Amino acid sequence: MINFKNFNIADWFSFYRILAVPLLLSLIWLQEREFFTWFLLISYSTDAIDGFLARKLKISSARGSQLDSIGDQITFVVGLIGLLVFEYEFIAANYVLIPIAFVPYILQMILAFYKYGKTTAFHTYLAKSSAILQSVFILFTLFFAPVYWLFYMMIIIGVLETIEEITLIYMYDNWVKDVKGIYWALKDDRRQ
Repeated sequence: MINFKNFNIADWFSFYRILAVPLLLSLIWLQEREFFTWFLLISYSTDAIDGFLARKLKISSARGSQLDSIGDQITFVVGLIGLLVFEYEFIAANYVLIPIAFVPYILQMILAFYKYGKTTAFHTYLAKSSAILQSVFILFTLFFAPVYWLFYMMIIIGVLETIEEITLIYMYDNWVKDVKGIYWALKDDRRQ
């Protein structure tokens, strides 16, 4: 049984992102683009808040990193579903590029589950950059219109980040959290 008293404030911001999913999906279903976009903005904002609080209050934990990663992934998927529904023409026009980003990501998820039994929580600098670009692109597209240079940059950084995550999975025999990148992993004592 889960003891919710053991969760800290940063964990609750991650929980918000997870618990907001039914609301966001309902707003998509109801074709409420504007409300969906505003609530998605709130969800993306909680990602920045939980990480800031965890570092500032020195309350980061393996559980918190895992919750953060799950919240990030679920929010990203819901954002993509929103794009698919509200910007179908853009998605259809770029259907060839989208699998270029997602096939490696799915491979990375499979490798992580196979090796660790759960998703990674490396939180590399590239992963943070990729998450920011994804959220900016999705929100800008939903609030205004797609910007192609931002879309291409998001794809390129996303693929590089996924390649880095796959490399880190091979570098670490055991699940670890908060690895800044390959350069730092090479100097990390937790690596086997």
